[in-house]
Amino acid sequence: MIRSEGLVKRFGAATAVNGVDLEVPTGTVLGLLGPNGAGKTTTVRMLTTLVRPDGGRASVHGFDVVREPHQVRSLIGLTGQYATVDEGISGRENLYLIGRLLDLSRKGARQRAEQLLERFDLVAAGGRQVRTYSGGMRRRLDLAASLVGEPAVLFLDEPTTGLDPRSRNGLWDEVRALVANGATVLLTTQYMEEAEALADRVVVIDGGRVVAAGFTEELRARVGGQVLHVRPARVHDVPSVARVLAYAGLGVAAVDAGDELVRLPVSGPDALTTAVSALGRSGLSIASVDTRVPSLDEVFLTLTGTERSGS
Repeated sequence: MIRSEGLVKRFGAATAVNGVDLEVPTGTVLGLLGPNGAGKTTTVRMLTTLVRPDGGRASVHGFDVVREPHQVRSLIGLTGQYATVDEGISGRENLYLIGRLLDLSRKGARQRAEQLLERFDLVAAGGRQVRTYSGGMRRRLDLAASLVGEPAVLFLDEPTTGLDPRSRNGLWDEVRALVANGATVLLTTQYMEEAEALADRVVVIDGGRVVAAGFTEELRARVGGQVLHVRPARVHDVPSVARVLAYAGLGVAAVDAGDELVRLPVSGPDALTTAVSALGRSGLSIASVDTRVPSLDEVFLTLTGTERSGS
């Protein structure tokens, strides 16, 4: 349903997207992951005909995004990083207006607006100006607006940024329902939990290039069988723990200041034994040491060398 080959976009001397290949089968969700500035949003803007590629090619349902933009636009819905609904009119009027712009009849636009207000639990607020809505309500209205035309393909660019957990989970449920009804979704996100919850496959981009692609299990296998988690008794010892593991020849560990621990992929019992012995000799006070199957978050850190910035 969505395909790109060697997609390139430059802004002056800077190359934002440098040869990105994507393939999204019908009725699936692709999670496009990457740190800030990786090229995720620029890729989405090219695929949705908002920005013209400087190289490569892309198509949606067989229609070329450059040569056949009108056909592409008739098939897609887009929810960007920030709500784009009109705050000066009501939620119901927003949806009705979009319906009329999509050539629905007055009656059809009113019916579609009511259907979507009910679907997104906005009926009670439908008559209020959008400026009075909470952030979660605006986000739901924004997603509803992208569905007025019942698109076959939906692009969601970091759709849950800034949402509280309840609103986020509600939006996830809506995405799952859309896919169950046959929609195809490309989702950009920095929330690893979101990608694991929604995506059938994931693509990781960094510096405008694809650095990994596959099912989550495949990417975990690239990191290794397990991830060592070491939590020192004193928070200020976190960098020291990372240095001890590096000096033991175990590689560069990821320092997670937020969770106050050190993460390190390990393969086999010998590496685990070496880590525990090195920590024992260091004299550092360790609160806990355990191993876990790598999460997609840890895969992301290993592949990009970048701390997550979205959560």
